[in-house]
Parts: sequence; C-alpha cells; structure tokens
Amino acid sequence: MDASGALPAGGDVGTVAGVVGLPATEIAARVRGGELSAVEVVRAHLAHIAAVDARLAAFRVVRGEAALAEAAAVDARPDRATLPLAGVPVAVKDNVAVAGEVITDGCAAAPARPAAEDHPVVARLRAAGAVVVGITRVPELCLYGATDGPGSVTRNPWDTALTAGGSSGGSAAAVAAGCVPLAHGNDGMGSLRIPAAACGLVTLKPGRGVIPAEIGADSWSGMAVNGALATTVADLALATAVLAGEEPGPLVAPGGPLRVAVSIRSPIPGAGPDEATRRTIDAVVELLRDAGHEVVRRNPAIPTGAAAGALVRWMAGAHDDARALGVDIGDLQPRSRTHARIGALARRARLLRPATAEKFRRRSTAFFDDVDVLLTPITNGPPLGARPWHERSFVANVTANTRWAHWASPWNLAGLPAVVLPAARRPGGLPVPVQFVGPPGAERRLLWLAEELERRQPWPRHAPVFAPTLVATG
Repeated sequence: MDASGALPAGGDVGTVAGVVGLPATEIAARVRGGELSAVEVVRAHLAHIAAVDARLAAFRVVRGEAALAEAAAVDARPDRATLPLAGVPVAVKDNVAVAGEVITDGCAAAPARPAAEDHPVVARLRAAGAVVVGITRVPELCLYGATDGPGSVTRNPWDTALTAGGSSGGSAAAVAAGCVPLAHGNDGMGSLRIPAAACGLVTLKPGRGVIPAEIGADSWSGMAVNGALATTVADLALATAVLAGEEPGPLVAPGGPLRVAVSIRSPIPGAGPDEATRRTIDAVVELLRDAGHEVVRRNPAIPTGAAAGALVRWMAGAHDDARALGVDIGDLQPRSRTHARIGALARRARLLRPATAEKFRRRSTAFFDDVDVLLTPITNGPPLGARPWHERSFVANVTANTRWAHWASPWNLAGLPAVVLPAARRPGGLPVPVQFVGPPGAERRLLWLAEELERRQPWPRHAPVFAPTLVATG
C-alpha cells in the first residue's frame, strides 16, 4: 500500500476487528507464542490505515509491501519467541532515517535521497521485532504545534476539526486512531507531549542521554530527544526500554509514598490554563492523595533568561536543520523562512550559550531536592484548529503555539524527563491531559506513577469514531 491507501494484494479486512486495537504488549505476546503471525498483524493494520487515513492524513508514506516483507522476516526469525516487540506495527516520524526511505522533515524542497541505513532508534525497534508500517507527517522542520503542509492537514481523531498537535502529530493521530499501537516521535519543545496531550495518549520525554538523539543537525542544541507514543503505560514502558537499549521489565514501586509538587502558575503571564484544565489538576491531586502520596503547592522558577535560551535554540534549530537537510532557506515556507533567518542571526550573534542551559539544569534539578515529581498542565485548553497554519505568518504561528502549549519547553532546556497522560475528558469527550516532571534519572519513577494513575482511573485508548472495532463493523 502506498500513501493513497491502496491495500496490498491479499489484504483481508476481516482480520481487523480481532487484531487492530490490541496493545503492543499483547500483540507481541501472541506473535511470540505463535497464536498470531507478524504478517497477519501487519496486514490487519495496513487495512485499518487504508480505512481511516484519508480522513486523518497521519501518514506521508505507508510501506505496504515492504512492511509485509519485513513481517515475514520476523516470522522466520529463529529468536522470534524472545523478541519484546515481535510483530508489532510501528510508525516512524519523518525526521529520522528509515533505510530505503526519504527523510523530508516536512519540507517539500527536501532532496529525494533514500536513507542508506536506519537511525539507531529505528534499528533498535526492528531488532526487537517491530515492523515499520509507515512514515508519519510533521510540520516543516518539526517547528510547530500543529501538523500541516501543502496539500495536507493532519487531524485529531477525537475531533477532526482540531489539530493532532505537533510536531509528532502524524504519529499521535496514527496511535489514537488505532493505525499502530506504538509510534516513534521526538521532543525538542514539546513535540511528543503536545501531540499526546491533543490525542489522549501517554508519552515520556526522556531525560538527556537516555535514548540516542541524533536528530537533525545537533538535536536543537541538545534539547531534542527521541521517544514513543502509546495508549497504555505498559506499552510506553516497553517501547522506552527498547529505545534505550535496556531489558524490558516491570515498573517497580518506589520505597514509599511520593512527595508531589503541583503548580499551575503559567510561565507566560496572561496565558494560564482554562477551567477544565484547572479542575483536572485538582482531580489528579485528589487521586494522588487517595493513593497515599503527599502533595504540596510549589512553583518552579523559570527565569526569563532560561525561556529566552529555549527560544533561541528553537530558532537556530530551523536554520541548522534546513542546512543539514540540504534545503535552501529561500525554499522554505514563509513562516519557516522567517524562523530560520532569525536563527541564523542568533547564531551569528553567539546567543546560543551552553552556560544558560547548564545553569537552568542545575536550578531545575535542585527544585527536586525535597520533592519527587512536579505536576503541571501541559496545554492551556483544547487543541488548535486543524487548518493550513503553514499559510499563515510566522507571528501568527508562534503566538498561537505559545499561548496554547508553553508548559513543555523549559524541561527540554533543562534536559529533565517528563510524562504526559490523559487525566479527564471535556464535555464533548476530548481528553484533558496533565504533565509530571522529574529530576535526572526519574524516567521509571514517572512511568510507575503514570501506571498507578492509569490503574486507578483508566482512560479510553482510542478516539471513538476511529476505534478499530467501530471501523471494522461500521
């Protein structure tokens, strides 16, 4: 199947209801045990993609025949019974290398050069038995909190009038619609957490150095990291272990109750969370207290210099990544062109100072001297509208993005881990997310806490209209 959605020869949509929609952990267990073949699993997911993606525009490329061939190779592997992601279909964001595929980073002007080899995170997914079924859409140079470009607008499966977020918007839409149980993404200013927030998913932005980065020219001066999007914490923990090169295992409870700081003070004056978000934070506080954790009100300090340091790296990232991709700045979309030119000025003026990030990292780490995690909003309200934001100005894009989702970027600059999960629903059903941040090395603590909240208050795993069982029977 190609991006038009045509099903490969022999496709059987009748298998969709029984396979599509299962968590990655269950798919892998069934393939390891021989109850399912990887080919059956991948064929079913390709059929579901064909049924729904025309309404979502989650995928730039669907690797129909190639994915089926890779699935057959998984079935033939002598170590299939040991593979943690045996036969699990995954999607990969269009800014890391997949052997044989072109990386565009959302740029129409990108040269059509297929990658010679997999990025390390893709290689780890495949070594674990996963099958790459497609490449997901991103905004140009992965700069923005909505995913669109010439000829496509990626839509939110919960409400197609809204964006799926960005820049890992295509990956989030694919998971929320059941096209894949897991998807790769990365996060330089919230690009995993914002799409997860928009689409009702769970994700982890790992801390610096946990998972190989190597994104673009210099991973936005070290702010960008790779990770995964999932519908369950168990799936996310499994994917994170694989991407980190670790042995998957159960999440172990901490030695006692956690001390949780909570803050809803906006880093940007006048752009605070809406009523539904504030109510959700309060409800999560009560869940935490009911679970025996201590909750204290405490605001982290985010100095103006730190905020400026993150913005400068974001601007410079546009300039650096365009050059690394081989795209002339004059060939970018107008919003991105302005972005990249500001980045070039920042480079020439030597405004990217490592000391800014290191000072903020020390200050942020010290915040956790007497608390274990920090609870905050991740967005201020519902997602932005699904529209061609690429046709609007740089100022319009930056203003909309900043007002909606500015809670993520400080933790990129500090290099600290953060998890996002759906914690409530708006009256129309749209998820309301929250964010937990931790000190360096707190990835498993954050995952354990997310799993505890999931157990106490489970969330819907897929957007209802695109839920696999409804698509299969509708």
